[in-house]
Amino acid sequence: MMFRVTGEEEGEEDDKRHDYITVLADGGESKPLPTWKTYLYTLQLQAPKPKKIVCQREIPGKPPFYGKEFHGNITREEADVLLSSEGDGSYLVRKSERAADAYTLAIRFDNQTKNYKLYYDGQHYVGDKRFDTVHDLVADGLIHFYVELKAADYIASLSNESNYAESPYLAYTDKRKRLHRSRRSANSKRLDFTDQAAEGISGGTNGSVPQQYLDDDIDSVDDVEKYEKAHNFKTQNFIGLHWCDFCANFMWGLIAQGVKCLDCGFEAHKKCSEKVPNDCMPDIKFVKNLFGADLTTVVKARNTPVPVVVEKCIKEIERRGVEAEGLYRIAGLHDEVESIRMAFDKDGENTVISEAKYDDINSITSVLKLYFRLLPIPLITFEAYKIIIDTMKQDEPRSRAQIIRIKEGLTKLPPAHYQTLRFLLAHLNRVTEKKPVNMMGPDNLAIVFAPTLMRCPEPDPMMSLMNAQFEQKALETMLVKFRDLFSRMSTTQNFEASGKRPSFDALRISDQPHFDKV
Repeated sequence: MMFRVTGEEEGEEDDKRHDYITVLADGGESKPLPTWKTYLYTLQLQAPKPKKIVCQREIPGKPPFYGKEFHGNITREEADVLLSSEGDGSYLVRKSERAADAYTLAIRFDNQTKNYKLYYDGQHYVGDKRFDTVHDLVADGLIHFYVELKAADYIASLSNESNYAESPYLAYTDKRKRLHRSRRSANSKRLDFTDQAAEGISGGTNGSVPQQYLDDDIDSVDDVEKYEKAHNFKTQNFIGLHWCDFCANFMWGLIAQGVKCLDCGFEAHKKCSEKVPNDCMPDIKFVKNLFGADLTTVVKARNTPVPVVVEKCIKEIERRGVEAEGLYRIAGLHDEVESIRMAFDKDGENTVISEAKYDDINSITSVLKLYFRLLPIPLITFEAYKIIIDTMKQDEPRSRAQIIRIKEGLTKLPPAHYQTLRFLLAHLNRVTEKKPVNMMGPDNLAIVFAPTLMRCPEPDPMMSLMNAQFEQKALETMLVKFRDLFSRMSTTQNFEASGKRPSFDALRISDQPHFDKV
């Protein structure tokens, strides 16, 4: 079929080149500027221009979406005569000889007349690409005809002969990574409560003692950049001239010239995009929302070990709400929850959720649960889910074999999911320490959080219902056996050798005082 891009597509060259040079201009070691290759751009300029063959007579019953290029009932031979007299680039539309209420687009190229079925559904098309006018459709087709005729071998070798290590995208993202690191102080690489001093808070209003959240197992900000993440490529209509970020060649055509990653802005020919490794470095200007966005995408875009929503909500809850009766069980006010959600999507880490603004702690807990519920891939991913639920069905509850199998399931989590789950469960453990006051033990929290953190991959609702009890038991076990499952010391070998639970010293959670026992 005509006009189908055979693996090549286009990118936003002017903006991308400007950004690239600006980033490199700040000094420091950097890869050399890429050499943008103009051969295919030159060919596009040389492509024949569309020339409409105007019908000199009135055509009764002419479709309203065609203009003077419509010639009505003429034969293929008559169309060939009209087009050959005008040369390459000429075109017309005629009624199809083979089907009623069908139309044919005839185009002259390379001294031949090409005929294609022409469709209209509000836009004109002969393949996958849609155009507002027949003229634009023909212009795009002529570009592809000409470029693919003159540079077939060159096009076929684009992605194969390109070196990704020397690609424009890699040079650009390497520099961005250095800039991210330079803007972060050493203290920002661990999540703690140091921001309380700035806010004049000396402790939780309920007598709770602030604690350091993350131990040395938590990845640093630098490590977050190394999380593997596939690009989120979508076909893109680029305006202006654009070059491929993989092979540095021009992306030809008028629309759907290539693909663009919606998370980082990587632009490439479609065929080139198939060779790009899973090293997407999301840019905050593309990842606009926190709620409903992929978790790995969010932490890489924000350059934080866990999502900012999770960090800020948990800090606020531990600051003033761990003793609230029914914590996490009681829902917050709907309007407040929506207000906080929109604030996070708009302001990110600058969102204010203090008691002065939102005095109901249940609204904060509801926002945290909402964040996890809206993740496109649940916090406990489908791959980990199967292993964990299977062991809950088969093994003796909280046995050594079951703990080892749960740990095996947890190793299937992507790094961002693992760190966030660990962060959340450490917090929920501190909530359970206040059970005599807040009435929320591991079993209660498991009932609340299991359907939020886990999702049955089976579409059968009966299967989801049957698994619900095992999901709750799994999360309860993770809370009760938190040290065994998440301690650095709790490898399979150490667990089997010692038979005893590692202390919180291994997690560095005891570096600062725990909540007072009640």
